[in-house]
Amino acid sequence: MSPTPTSRGPERLNPPELSPPTGFSHAVVATGSRLVLLAGQTSLDADGKITGTTLPEQFERALANLLTALRHAGGTPADLARVTVYTTDVPDYRAHVRELGRIWRESAGRDYPAMAVIGVSRLWDEQALVELDGTAVLP
Repeated sequence: MSPTPTSRGPERLNPPELSPPTGFSHAVVATGSRLVLLAGQTSLDADGKITGTTLPEQFERALANLLTALRHAGGTPADLARVTVYTTDVPDYRAHVRELGRIWRESAGRDYPAMAVIGVSRLWDEQALVELDGTAVLP
């Protein structure tokens, strides 16, 4: 099953019987003392205004917001066990997947959590194109 434990944080499992994962892990085994539930984050700035007009711009800010909340809880990107991405335009998300992957790697590294992308008709803020929420397990 090729577990890929990090020096700190969850163990990522990607069984060879499943399609090779790109930008996610098939399973994450997390053991720790603190569970951090991260609320959905969009590209809101500190004044509560949506920033960015493209999906990649909004994704980058939403991810930064998610990681900021995680840092304040005492965690790092390596502690993420699960992230769910909600997008108002799945074809646009797929069209930008390489750029989104680059943004993820630059911000959160290569230890991917279990992930899902879900298409939604709209988000709380009408201008929002993407929202990320997550679960982290801290040692």
